[in-house]
Amino acid sequence: MGVDTPPPGAPAAVTRVGIVAKKRLAAAAPVVRDVVAWLERRGLQPVVESRTAALAELTAVTAADVSALPDASDLILVLGGDGTLLGMARRIAVAAADPPVLAVNFGGLGFLTEITLPELFTALASVVEGAARIDERRMLQSRTLRGGATTGEGVALNDVVITKSALSGMIDLSVSVGDQFVAQLRADGLIISSPTGSTAYNLSTGGPIVHPLVNAVVLTPIAPHMLANRPLVLPESAAIRVQPDLADRRVQAFASFDGQTGFELEPGDAVLVETAPRPLRMIRAAARPYYAVLREKLGWAAR
Repeated sequence: MGVDTPPPGAPAAVTRVGIVAKKRLAAAAPVVRDVVAWLERRGLQPVVESRTAALAELTAVTAADVSALPDASDLILVLGGDGTLLGMARRIAVAAADPPVLAVNFGGLGFLTEITLPELFTALASVVEGAARIDERRMLQSRTLRGGATTGEGVALNDVVITKSALSGMIDLSVSVGDQFVAQLRADGLIISSPTGSTAYNLSTGGPIVHPLVNAVVLTPIAPHMLANRPLVLPESAAIRVQPDLADRRVQAFASFDGQTGFELEPGDAVLVETAPRPLRMIRAAARPYYAVLREKLGWAAR
């Protein structure tokens, strides 16, 4: 008799399931309670993010701060939208542990949180039973060089964006890849996107859609002065350096990560972006291949 083996990319045995919901998402409260009960009936330990536990009015469960959740879990269930997932992805990236993520969409567009609420328990059962498949989504890591020192480090699942302030004119950006100069751009900014992030800000500025399993990084100028400045697709091994010209005191520039965190750049700063050493592991929606997600989210007509 043969020995059953998990499919390639299946998660390791799951005994602790972290649960985090979008802040103040009242609709998630009964779902959290149902998931906790479902796990406990199977002898599994729910670990509920502290604010989520308060939202669901759970007092007799193991709770953890959101930053501690990755190291306390074998799997993390995200209930909400893409923003909730992006925040958790960055926390996983800097944690010691590397749990996969099962992301469930609560009504928004949700390119990343592609599993629907009716699919939640089927998907959760597939993970617990070792039958789920995992996609590895490449992340970006960034650091800023300032006066010879490194500052402003950040990690992003979607994108690192260098952009002007609302009241600034266009900014000049010097872009290099490795030790090779690429171009001097004049634009409202520059998006450095992972394949996963290609359907986020990158898409809205005319950048290409890149399959999430393609080993690439995309550079997309934001409203460039020259129409010849087009998106550029690079190998994921590329080390990208962006230096804005901030000599004019009226010009301000910012670096942001997934549109959620960021800081103002100072004159002389250079932003370095590379592929992070560890990808985010995401549970696939078994009933919905990637192209079906694109058709659904983008409203493409099906023939």
